[in-house]
This record gives sequence, C-alpha cells and structure tokens, in this order.
Amino acid sequence: MACSVVAHIFFFFLIFGNLTPAAPMGEKRPATASGEGFFLGKSRKRVFPVTQTQEPDPIAEAYSYCNTPNRSEQAWEGHSPADYKLLSVHVMIRHGDRYPLYSIPKTKRPPINCTLSTSRRPSHPLLKTFVSHMAQSGRGHWDSPLASLPRLPNHSACEMGELTQTGVVQHLRNGQLLQQAYKPHRFLPSDWSARQVWLETTGKSRTVQSGLAFLYGFLPDFDWKKLTVHHQWNTLFCGSSCDCPARSKYLEEDQRRQYLLRVADANLERTYITMARTLGLPPRQLRAANPIDSLLCHLCHGLPFPCAPSGDGAPPRCLTREQFAVIRQQQLDDEADRRRVGLYRKYAVLAMFPYLNRTAARMERVAKSSEAGRQRRAGMDEVFTLSSAHDVTLAPLLSALGLEKAQFPRFAARIVFELWRGLPVAPGQVRRKGGKGERPKVNSRDVFIRVLYNGEDVTFHSAFCRSHARRVSQPLCPLTNFLTFVRRDMFQVVNATSYSEACYRRFN
Repeated sequence: MACSVVAHIFFFFLIFGNLTPAAPMGEKRPATASGEGFFLGKSRKRVFPVTQTQEPDPIAEAYSYCNTPNRSEQAWEGHSPADYKLLSVHVMIRHGDRYPLYSIPKTKRPPINCTLSTSRRPSHPLLKTFVSHMAQSGRGHWDSPLASLPRLPNHSACEMGELTQTGVVQHLRNGQLLQQAYKPHRFLPSDWSARQVWLETTGKSRTVQSGLAFLYGFLPDFDWKKLTVHHQWNTLFCGSSCDCPARSKYLEEDQRRQYLLRVADANLERTYITMARTLGLPPRQLRAANPIDSLLCHLCHGLPFPCAPSGDGAPPRCLTREQFAVIRQQQLDDEADRRRVGLYRKYAVLAMFPYLNRTAARMERVAKSSEAGRQRRAGMDEVFTLSSAHDVTLAPLLSALGLEKAQFPRFAARIVFELWRGLPVAPGQVRRKGGKGERPKVNSRDVFIRVLYNGEDVTFHSAFCRSHARRVSQPLCPLTNFLTFVRRDMFQVVNATSYSEACYRRFN
C-alpha cells in the first residue's frame, strides 16, 4: 500500500527505559540507569525524571531496532497487585527480522540463509520441534488467502521480505517469555478450546510465520486441530471498516510534510549525492532503491556495508556507517517534526479505531462473562488474541493511544493489552446497571486494563489514562477509561465524536 514505503522508515527516538511497571504490591523494581529503584504507588511524575537534551545516537537507535536475540529480557507482563485476577490478553506483534524489501543497484545482495537450522545462530531450544510441528499445519484451519503461504522460511538465499531465522527465534522467545509470565495466572488452561484463542495475520509469509512462532512458544499445548488462522486483508486490521476518506487525506498531508522536510535537509542531499557517486548511480535512482532498508539488514546481521566494483583493479568503493548515520538522523528529525505538526496522530486515530474497537468489545464481553452467575460461559470467550502485523500497523497504534514518544516498532515488537479483575466490590456498594433497553455497564470499580509495549508498562502514559489519579488502593487503570476513549474521546483530535463523523464529513 502507498503508506508502506514512507511509514516503514519512521523511527521513534525516545525509548521507554524509565516507564513505571505495575509490579506486585510492595515489590521493588530493579534500579534504573541512574541507580534508583522505586515502589509501585509513587507519583508517575518520576517516570521521566530528567529531560532528555542530548541528541540520540542514530547508530545506537538502529541496533535497538535490530532487536538481536542475544540477551535476557525483563518483561512486566503478568505483574499485578495481589488478589487481582487476569481475565484476558490481547497482543499485537510486528513480524520478526526479515530480508530487505529493496535492493541497492550495482551491489551484491546480503548473503543470508533463510532456512532454519539448530546449528546456526541465533537458535532456540524450541526451534527443532517448531519446525516439525509446522509440517503438520494441514491439520489446522486456514482462511483461504493464507492456505498457499509457506509455514516456514525456506530459501537458502533469502528472497525479498522473507523472514530470517533471527525473526523466527525472536518470536519463539517472545511467546515463551509471555507463557512464563502468564503461567501462574492460568487464564488460559492447558486444555484451551478453539473459542478461546484467536490468531489473525496479514497475507504475507513473514507475518504468518511470525505469528505461528509466537503462538508455538506461548501455548502450553500447541494443537493444530483447535487452531484457525484468520486473514486480515489490510495492514491496518480494519476488517469491514476500512473505508475512511479523511484518514487517507491526513496521511497524504503528512507525507507531503515529510517530503518537504527531507528536501530541505542539505546534509542529507549531499550524502545521497556522495553515495550515488560511490556506486555509479544517479542520486534519484539511489533514493528510489530506499538504501536504508538494505543498510539496516547489513547492520543487524553484522555484514560489511555494500560495495561496488571500481574497475582497473582498484579496491571496491563502499558505503559507510557515517552515511548511514546521516539518513538515520534525518528519520529521527522527521519523527520530532511529525509529533510537532500532529497530522500523523489524526491519521493514526482513524487508522486504528477499528482494531481498538474490536479489542474493547472483546474485553467488555470477557469482563461481563466473568461476573458472578455467568460461569456457564467459561471457555466461550476469546481470552487470548494475537494479531501478527507490520510496522505500519504498530506505529499508528502507538500514536492513536497517545504513546507518540515511544520507540519506533523494532523487529518483533509487541503491544499487549491485559484485562484484570480486582478486589470484590466492598459491602454496601451496588453495581451500576443500565436503564431499560441499555446494555449492562461493566463495573468500573473492579475491572482494569494494562497496556505494555515491549515488556514495559505504558498504561499511565496513554491518552486514556494519563490524567487518571493512580492510588495504592487502585494501581491499575479502569477499563471504562479505555472504553470511553475508544468510543468517543479519541476523536477529539479530529474534532469529532464518532468514527463515522470523522471519516465522512468534509475534510478541512
């Protein structure tokens, strides 16, 4: 789609290194980089104790984007105050590490093997059994557009956009990480039913394979017979609600803003001219080849940057890290300008409303069915959903939630929505009921939501809970905050009260 070429190179530059996790009551979080730890219940004003004035290092940011699976990871999924019950979990992931989508003319393609082997790094203890289980995928149920896609990356010389072994390992790790985090809560039993697990993916092999790797690491018993893989035809996961003229207008306006900012960057222009001269190409052709995509692949896989033969026996002429850093810095500058102008936020709200609305509805159903007297519906609700998507899906989702300072979705990034039921209603408190003909209201006193991004709790940085007064007696965010935000308040940025009004009224 048109937005892919532009949007997939946006990079958010402020990492959630200091966000407050909702750890168990009284549990101290490990010390931050400054040596400080803190207890849950402290003011969230301490989340960003020092204003960042130093320019971000574009090379360091790029390595963070690679997300190489060579380190242990602390995840705050599943952490809650005592006596809170986990009801459901809804996850959106970006696919794992992939081969570039573009090639740089007159250079050799990165030599990467896209078959899977336990003898090649990075590997994972589940990799061997994962490969054997994927051979049984015919036992599963597949939406027809997905039936012909390969279940595993399978080319010794990677094809464009193909998931690499690194990408598979990233999501096996993610799935296993969340399986361990949620195992004590037993919200999804080992004998889970087909109705309790929902997997949806776009029609790209890299998202299908990433989703399967994550789910294989996550499920206590991966059973093909109970699994249906659903197809989302649009990268925005908007289902039957994709038609929104204003959304396209906002994106076009933001792309124009981005273009004007880029052509005004004299250092970027000089760098492209130098790179093109090195490779013997016209600068316009080099830009069209989107060199950053291929250069990122070289960086992430520890490969030398591309070179072009110089002829006459002279050494080859190669692109440099300094040139790469200039392009990356322009992307960081673009992100700062994008936040300042605000057009992308308007696009993001309209782009991600359908997904957020479905997630809100699922949470509301689970919350109602978990109330006293409704146990008969146990096993009938989607208590775990997984959406395997792209950077052009997660980036607007972060923006729509008001998390615009978040780091751009790295390979295998994850956004997690958790639904919790808290302590029982105190004696004398009456549950609020809807009027005649209205749906019963979810009790705001004891049903809560948490949002986590790459393992960090970002709930109280979200637009729907930023102003909520967090207390020791109620350290999580009420679900009603989220429901009201999705169904009304999120449209304030486009001066509307509903999705229909925002999409179809005259664009100003």
